[in-house]
Amino acid sequence: MLDDFIWRATLAGILVAMAAAPLGCFVVWRRMAYFGDATAHAAILGVALALMMNISILAGVLAVALLMASCVSLLSGRGVAMDTLLGVMAHSALAIGLVAVSFLSGIRVDLNAYLFGDILAVGKQDLGLIAGGTILVLSLMAWRWSALLTATMSEELAHASGIQPRREQLVLTVALAIVVAVALKVVGALLIAAMLIIPAATARPLSRSPEGMALIAGGVATVAVAAGLKSAYVFDTPTGPTIVSVAALMFVLSSLLSWSYQWVRQ
Repeated sequence: MLDDFIWRATLAGILVAMAAAPLGCFVVWRRMAYFGDATAHAAILGVALALMMNISILAGVLAVALLMASCVSLLSGRGVAMDTLLGVMAHSALAIGLVAVSFLSGIRVDLNAYLFGDILAVGKQDLGLIAGGTILVLSLMAWRWSALLTATMSEELAHASGIQPRREQLVLTVALAIVVAVALKVVGALLIAAMLIIPAATARPLSRSPEGMALIAGGVATVAVAAGLKSAYVFDTPTGPTIVSVAALMFVLSSLLSWSYQWVRQ
């Protein structure tokens, strides 16, 4: 029988997968990959500030992730190319966070756990926080799904339908910050964006509707977590990177399947 920590790790990974799947679809549709990366990298700065102020790591990461995402949203379209802005902010936040951590005296910080995740160390309290974050993200996505889709397809159509694109952008910003905060323990700051993007990109050629893509992405992410944990246990490899590697393999298989289908139809 598997140990309790394996069950906790599996459940935590599945919960993160469920939260990341629908949000990752919007990240792919809106071409916001760098946006997710910048928010995730800011998590390290949140960890440093939380340790300095002696507050909850989750609270610190959530606050900085929200601040980063809000700054990016406000600064976009103001004379600086979006990819340039996101690149500057992502790497700056990560660098400042790593420097800030080095100034913490008397506090032992396992940077690898925050950079690449430490899913096997998830405790009952962590599991409760991850579950709460997942429920909140899924509730936000379900509540604003139709409006988010409309705003994603066309801002003009959104305005005509009485929907404010900026408000929907704010919903995505809040959801992304929550996912970053709860996923930090599972896959780490450097791999969070991968878990957002890869399952959604894998599901894209296999789906015929937005809802179908979100469901398939959730399935892909869940399989990646389960298979990644099993592979890491068998081959004694880092758990977070192994989960992302399995997701990447599934993306390759999905792409090959899509190309083969198109070739057969020609």
